[in-house]
Amino acid sequence: MSAAQLVEQLELVGKRLAIELNGEIVPRSQFADTPLSNGDKLEIVGAVGGG
Repeated sequence: MSAAQLVEQLELVGKRLAIELNGEIVPRSQFADTPLSNGDKLEIVGAVGGG
């Protein structure tokens, strides 16, 4: 599974988010080319607006 496929599976497509994979930020342009493996440490952060 790629990072892009995970974003789709979690229904986060179109949301403003950042993905960190094993301590490294994955550029949005590389989501489709970034494979995920068992044991990877993954953090997904979404932007929240407010006032």
